[in-house]
Amino acid sequence: MSNPTEQTMMFKVATEESDAAVIINTVYEALKEKGYNPINQLVGYLISGDPSYITSYKNARMLIRKLERDEILEEFVRAYLKDK
Repeated sequence: MSNPTEQTMMFKVATEESDAAVIINTVYEALKEKGYNPINQLVGYLISGDPSYITSYKNARMLIRKLERDEILEEFVRAYLKDK
């Protein structure tokens, strides 16, 4: 019997498209409009889980909290690899 910690885990991603891209773009624009560096703020949020990295301007903080952080990362990876 093999040790479960030595087995590769499968992570299955839902194939239907979500609103993640729309939410991320909306949050990005709100951060940009308020004069923040959107990349730095989003990375801070993803690392810490602290919603104070996201402005409440245009309901961006409420919107980003509709998504799980793994959904956001999934969308980033999908967008990054899209043209590869």
